[in-house]
Amino acid sequence: MQYIKSLLSTFTKKTISLSDLEKLIKPWVQSYDEFSQTILQLENEHILEMIKSKGRTTRAPSLAFHYRINKSLLVEDFHKELQRYRNILHPSITIDEYYRKDPSIWKNDLPMIKKIDHYLKRYSFPNEPVPAPERSVELVGDEKWITDGGGKELLERIGVFNTLQIIPVAEPLMFAVNPTKVSETTQLHLIVENKTTYQGLLPVLKETSFSTLVFGSGKKVISSIEQFSMQYPVEAHHCFYYFGDIDREGISIWHSLTTKIPAIPALPFYRACLAKEPAVGKEYQKERAKSVEAFLRFFTAEEQSQLKALFANDQYYPQEIIKKRELQQIWRKSNWKTT
Repeated sequence: MQYIKSLLSTFTKKTISLSDLEKLIKPWVQSYDEFSQTILQLENEHILEMIKSKGRTTRAPSLAFHYRINKSLLVEDFHKELQRYRNILHPSITIDEYYRKDPSIWKNDLPMIKKIDHYLKRYSFPNEPVPAPERSVELVGDEKWITDGGGKELLERIGVFNTLQIIPVAEPLMFAVNPTKVSETTQLHLIVENKTTYQGLLPVLKETSFSTLVFGSGKKVISSIEQFSMQYPVEAHHCFYYFGDIDREGISIWHSLTTKIPAIPALPFYRACLAKEPAVGKEYQKERAKSVEAFLRFFTAEEQSQLKALFANDQYYPQEIIKKRELQQIWRKSNWKTT
C-alpha cells in the first residue's frame, strides 16, 4: 500500500480516472477484488475522493469512475516516514533535503542510504582517502556507483561525501612546470582553456613569473584541478589565473572552476581581446547570468558596458584572436601580482 501511495504522489495530474488507476496499480494486485479493496481503502483514508459528477460503476464492490487525489495527505505520510528514518539512521546522515523533493527521489535513494547507514554503523568514517571506485565498492558493492550511478550526488545530498574521504576520478591535470619558480613561497599558475593558447605560451614559460602553465582542455579542468595539490605537492601560497574564450561557455567554465579554487581572470589577456574586433556567432549558447555577473566584477565600468553589448549582439572573442607573439609579450611583461 505504501508503494501505491508513492505512485499516486508522483502522478502528474490532480485527478485520475478509474482506468488510469487500474493501469497504475495493476502490477501490484492480483484480482479485481484486491484492486477494488485497495481503492476503497484509499477512499476511506480520503486519499482518493470521488468526483460525484462522474458517477460510480455498477460492479460490486462499486468504484468511482473518477477520483481527486488528495496529495497533501500523501505528503503527510511521506514526512512521517522521513521522520521515522531520521530517528534510526546514523546521526551523520542528514535527510532534511528530501522534505523539499518529490517522494519518488527518496524511494529511489533509500536502498543506497540503507547501505551507507550499515557501513557507517559498522566501520564509522574512514581514516584515509581512497579513489572513488574503491570507496564505492565498500559502500554499495558497485565500483561505478559514485562516478556513474549518481552516488556522488546522493552522498552530497545526505551530507557525508566529504567525510568519506573520496578521491575523485578525473583526467590527470596537464601542465608544464617552470623549475626556476618551484622554490618560491608565493607561486603563480596560469590556466588556459584551449590547446592553441597553451602551445603559444609554453616556449616562454621560463621567462615569466609563473610556476606552471596549465592546459584546461575546456570543461575538463573543472574536475581535474582537484588533483593539482597531489600532482604538484609544493608547499607555497598558490595563486591561479584563468584565460578562456570571452563567450558564455568560456565564462561559465571559469565560474565553475571558481567553486573548486579561487581563479582570477587573467585581465591583461582579456583586455587585449577587448581591444580587437569581436567575432560573430555562438548565439546558440545558453545565457548564464550568474557566471557573467561574477566575471564582470573584475572589469572597469567601461569594460563591463563593452562586454554586455558584446553578448547582447551575439558576439564573442576566441582566445586565438591574440597572436602568438602578442600572447607571449603580454605574459612576460604584465605585472601579474597587481592585476
